[in-house]
Amino acid sequence: MPTTRGGLEPALVINKNTGDQVACMFNPYEYTLTKRNEFESGKTKGKNIPKISFKQGGAQSLRLRLLFDTVSDQSDVREITAPLWKMMMIDADRANARTGKGEPPHVIFRWGRFELEAVITDMNQKMTLFLKDGTPVRTTVEMTLLQVVDDTQYAKQNPTSGGGIAPRTRTLYAGDRLDLIAWQEYEDCSQWRRIAEANQLSDPLNLRAGQVIQIPPME
Repeated sequence: MPTTRGGLEPALVINKNTGDQVACMFNPYEYTLTKRNEFESGKTKGKNIPKISFKQGGAQSLRLRLLFDTVSDQSDVREITAPLWKMMMIDADRANARTGKGEPPHVIFRWGRFELEAVITDMNQKMTLFLKDGTPVRTTVEMTLLQVVDDTQYAKQNPTSGGGIAPRTRTLYAGDRLDLIAWQEYEDCSQWRRIAEANQLSDPLNLRAGQVIQIPPME
C-alpha cells in the first residue's frame, strides 16, 4: 500500500476507466465541499417576498490543493502529475452510448472513508522549484471535481428487529482489492474474508468494476 512522505495513508485520485492511481505525496491539509440547489421565484402581489419553489438539486463540488515534490531524487515532478492531466482528456475508447462522443473519464477521489465519484472540471498546476537546468521538482496542483454519482442512491438497509446494524454498500472500481477495502473499512486487511463471504465472492481477486457489494458491520 502506498504511503505519503509522512508514512500516512495517502489520498488517491483514480482514473475509473483505466484504474490508474495518483497517490498524494502529501495529503491535503484541507478541502472544500460545496453544494448548491436551484430555486425559482413565483409571482406575488402585495407581499414582501415571492413564493420560492424548489427547481432541482445540484451536484457537490470538491476543491483541493495538492503538493508534489521530487527534490530528493531530482526527477521531473511533471512525470508524477501527468496522469492527473490525462483524467481531463477525452477518452475516445469510452464513447457515450447515447451520443457516440468520447468524454473525459470519471475519477474517484478517495481518502480514508470519504469517496467521491466525479469529473475534473478545472485544474491548474504551479511549478515552484527548479533544478539548474530548469527541470521542475516541486509543484502545487489545484483542482475542482464535480460529483457525477449520488452516493445516497443505494439506500442503507434498515436493521431488522433484533438484527443489529445493517451492512453498508460500496461500489467497486477498477483496481479495487478486497484486502485494501478491508483496511479502509476495518483497518484490518485480514477481514477481506468477511466481505467475500457476505457477498458470496468465489474469486476475491476477480472483482468487477461497477459491482455494488455489502460491507458487513463488525460484530
